[in-house]
Amino acid sequence: MKGTIRWAGDVKFEAESGSGHTVIIDGPPEYGGQNQGVRPMELLLLGVGGCSSFDVIHILKKARQDVTDCVAQLEAERADAVPAVFTKIHLHFVVTGRNLKDAQVKRAVELSAEKYCSASIMLSKAGVDITHSYEVKEAE
Repeated sequence: MKGTIRWAGDVKFEAESGSGHTVIIDGPPEYGGQNQGVRPMELLLLGVGGCSSFDVIHILKKARQDVTDCVAQLEAERADAVPAVFTKIHLHFVVTGRNLKDAQVKRAVELSAEKYCSASIMLSKAGVDITHSYEVKEAE
């Protein structure tokens, strides 16, 4: 896996993934940014949510569950000292579909947390308290 970060002036950067996709990273105005992109730690949090969401959907589709939507709501706490590392992250999945089995959704979330999500498992091993919850909604 590779990536490139290009400085775009002030504290703004263009991040390009090895697969050719770009994301703008920028700092807050109090640090010279113009609020034109995500903050680096926000991007890390979104990466954890994206990694885990990918797993949940993949596992549910493999279990032939009729998923119509999946939203991961993320909340994180950071240390008050420098470096302001994550201390806690909570992922709450709202999974919508037709006749979804609660046990299948629970299993998908647990498997992502315990076995498959490289990002959350890596942070967990570094001491971040990562928790998960979920709710199932019937599609209209």
